[in-house]
Amino acid sequence: MTRALVFPGQGSQAVGMGRELAEAFAAARHTLEEVDEALKQKLSKLMFDGPESDLILTENAQPALMAVSLAVVRVLEREGGLDLRRHAAFVAGHSLGEYSALCAAGAFALADTARLLKRRGLAMQRAVPVGAGAMAALLGLEIDAAREVAELAAEGEVCAAANDNGPGQVVVSGDKAAVERAVKLAAERGARRAIMLPVSAPFHCSLMAPAASEMEEALSAISISAPAVPVIANITAGAVEDPDTIRRLLVEQVTGLVRWRESILYMKQQGVHVVVELGAGRVLTGLVKRIDRDLAASSVGTPGEIEAFLKTL
Repeated sequence: MTRALVFPGQGSQAVGMGRELAEAFAAARHTLEEVDEALKQKLSKLMFDGPESDLILTENAQPALMAVSLAVVRVLEREGGLDLRRHAAFVAGHSLGEYSALCAAGAFALADTARLLKRRGLAMQRAVPVGAGAMAALLGLEIDAAREVAELAAEGEVCAAANDNGPGQVVVSGDKAAVERAVKLAAERGARRAIMLPVSAPFHCSLMAPAASEMEEALSAISISAPAVPVIANITAGAVEDPDTIRRLLVEQVTGLVRWRESILYMKQQGVHVVVELGAGRVLTGLVKRIDRDLAASSVGTPGEIEAFLKTL
């Protein structure tokens, strides 16, 4: 059985995240405390108790999701002897989840990952004034059709495919008026649904260029090790192990398309049969099942799910 471990992105956060893990496992508790210390912020309290309005802020949601994912990884390592080299062929993460994947594989230190994601969230929020950008999900259109819609909708503004999440599930991002035009055009082009998303900024498009510059500076100051197993990069949908390449692709990822559908299919082509989502929620588990029904997909984020997963190692 060839396994890949995947890590969720923004949108999977919820008040209460991580609480059950911290109560059940010392390793999870210590992981969350380490993130709190790195950020000089009681992020774990915000995760456990809210308010939701603060948790969903990009600067908080990104390190919070990573913290829960890494808490799960640490528990699996301490309680069940998880060893990525033996138990996984690849790791991958959706957008910010790529940082979680890199940290899990030992490319980044946990404290560095927390600080990078805090800065990434702040940089993305600052890049575009609130209300000036938008994102929309085009359901029922494949990537080429969605790209065509985005191009037609741009009309001199920015509108681009941001996430190729799965068959008939593409997200576009850009200037608000252009994205609104894309929603109307998509409906005319046969999309099953086209809906504006409740996001605070237009991620993964050229409007994020200021954030990409800031992340280039931040990443240049961070030590990156070769990961224990290859990481599938969002921007190439291919395996990467070289630290300098990892650094460059993370900068490109800020403005580039998240090629999630292709990433999953690439791992399948490399012999992966089982995809396990580690962390909050089940979003990626659902996407994997849509992308290829032959892949076994499951999520591990609660004490019960950890117990069940350890029996498969």
